[in-house]
Amino acid sequence: MRLLLVEDDVMVASGIKLGLADAGYAVDWVGSGERAQEVLARESFDIGVIDIGLPGIDGLELTRLLRRPEMANPAMPVLILTARDALQDRVQGLDLGADDYMVKPFELPELLARLRALLRRSQAATTAVLSFGPLELDSANRRASIVGTEGAAATAIELGPREWTVLEYLLIHAPKPVSKDKLLQALTGWDKEITPNAVEVYVSRLRSKLEPHGIALRSIRGFGYRLELVEATAR
Repeated sequence: MRLLLVEDDVMVASGIKLGLADAGYAVDWVGSGERAQEVLARESFDIGVIDIGLPGIDGLELTRLLRRPEMANPAMPVLILTARDALQDRVQGLDLGADDYMVKPFELPELLARLRALLRRSQAATTAVLSFGPLELDSANRRASIVGTEGAAATAIELGPREWTVLEYLLIHAPKPVSKDKLLQALTGWDKEITPNAVEVYVSRLRSKLEPHGIALRSIRGFGYRLELVEATAR
């Protein structure tokens, strides 16, 4: 998942970015509302975390601006962070387009849980468990498994951090295809530490783990990849 963090305090931003990166998010950070507005006009993110107390354009105004139709993703889920605890601030933030609100200081596990809830809501999902055929991905507990049939025990699938990111992104959008560029952004954001060809490596690893269980990861020439059930495609 690609996340935009808008926070002017460098130490706070560094801590949040580290925690979110450890949880599998590709985090891009900007320190002002003006910079965030520029970025959001041309780049799409899966979710945003915005501090209210920004210099210049504050977080409330930024939230209002990013909902404009000319923005790259005006429907992006937004969680507001702030040291303010006044009811009016919370009401104003939600009325301007924020989807959730957290008051500083906060605990990282709660932030992660709220982000998962916002992502589920944006994808019309009702549970932290993503499923496709016999495959289940428990995003809250970071467990992947193949559900057994007729009372058989589930089979765990071991995934590396980037394999997890690719599979989670494919599952969220299944059965629709996902472009290779989107997968690369979900893996790295602005930190281009891997090449586009590396996406093919993670896809290949996933294929070897999923195909024995009847799940295919199909290549779409010139675009990207899509999850399919082998039984369904055989018919």
